[in-house]
Amino acid sequence: MNSDSDLQIAGDILEVPHLLQPPREHPATVAEFVGLARSIAADRSQWEHLVRYDATTRWYHRLRTGPGYEVWLLSWVPGQGSGLHDHGPSSGVLTVLEGTLTERTERGTRALGEGAQRVFAPGYVHEVVNDALEPAVSLHVYYPGLTEMPMHSACTAAPATHDEVDAVTA
Repeated sequence: MNSDSDLQIAGDILEVPHLLQPPREHPATVAEFVGLARSIAADRSQWEHLVRYDATTRWYHRLRTGPGYEVWLLSWVPGQGSGLHDHGPSSGVLTVLEGTLTERTERGTRALGEGAQRVFAPGYVHEVVNDALEPAVSLHVYYPGLTEMPMHSACTAAPATHDEVDAVTA
């Protein structure tokens, strides 16, 4: 009878570096983009000092770029909104860093508090507004990087479909 165990024959798989996938430098899946947004949100030192508020228009700052993606930081004073739009060929992750934003789609209205995330595919039509009395800050990850943002009128908004996914609210 052979007394060799599988571990003795194959060795510990965790000690065979060539069998392990190297960690990726940049995200490549929806889950990894959501994770990137969460990690930036959790590390206020990456973004808090950059935030500015502008009473005349939404303020925005490109925080980071990578192969094919962009990360944007936006601030919203009370009453500011994006208008009804989509993101062309880009998918996205919206994360509320501070305050509360309201998202409007043809399906309805949803309040997004601090830590809330929305994941959307190309062609997803929505409007984001700060309906609150306090300023808000949000983080937006787009893949591929945002090249267009077609505006829509309320009557031309396509119904929201499977192209929207709720991420877990933190």
